[in-house]
Amino acid sequence: MATDAGLLLVDKPAGATSHDIVLRIRRALGARRIGHTGTLDPFATGLLLSLVGPFTRLADLYHGLPKAYAATMALGRETDTDDLKGKTVAEDAAWRELGPEAILASFAAREGVGRQVPSFYSARRTGGERAYALARRGERPDLEAREVTIHDIAVTDIDLPRVRFRASVSTGTYVRALARDIGRDLGPGAHLTALRRTEIGPFRVDEATPPDAVAEAVAEASPAWRPGVAALPWVRRRELNRGERDEIRYGRSVERGDVLPAPERARDSGGETEKRVALYASGALLAIAEERDGRLYPKKVFTE
Repeated sequence: MATDAGLLLVDKPAGATSHDIVLRIRRALGARRIGHTGTLDPFATGLLLSLVGPFTRLADLYHGLPKAYAATMALGRETDTDDLKGKTVAEDAAWRELGPEAILASFAAREGVGRQVPSFYSARRTGGERAYALARRGERPDLEAREVTIHDIAVTDIDLPRVRFRASVSTGTYVRALARDIGRDLGPGAHLTALRRTEIGPFRVDEATPPDAVAEAVAEASPAWRPGVAALPWVRRRELNRGERDEIRYGRSVERGDVLPAPERARDSGGETEKRVALYASGALLAIAEERDGRLYPKKVFTE
């Protein structure tokens, strides 16, 4: 696969949309095909995984990765967006009566598998439209509760009315909605005032590059730039010999052979991902295959 294909770990600043970041990367690298694997709200900061070149075809492999956040919520005020950018819809000064024990217990009760109604201003589709499009027209989106998993959640600081916390959650979980629901559990309501994504699966924000330094990150092969199989550390892998490379190029299967375990584990990556094997030669990714009946069948093939 060409050297202009891979995964970029980007540290998104506040104020920019995820689409803004994609455009900046496209200009910096001079690459036509750029994508990302999960949107961050404009007010949020932190880790954004950007796929470059042919790697945009691999977005589905990243979809199920869990995400970790550091966040701050303010008790006593609910907004129509569940964050600081929205209009106030309810206020309650009862937060002044809350003690740390009640707050800690409410957070602890959210850990595990549960159901969550997404924020009205979310990208979730309802009736063929995005919820935020309906909300901006003054309509109330009809959103069904979805199953989500809060793997870990912990309060890191209480300075009422603000509460800081960290959470590791399954894909599809809205931290804004989590803050809203905890506020309702406690009584006075709440909204999110700050959000920073710190991890996506095995990737961490402290390895990421600012958007304005992506060209240097690629040129210098920094930890923020992951070409080849380095971009898929949670996926099993298999090195191909020369004859097998030709078979894969023509879309033919090869024997399972010596499939190596993934270097890193990523929970919630999904059952389909567990069947996938990254096929490579000399570190270059040649294909993503599916293991079936003792053979590896190419699903996505890349040219060298």
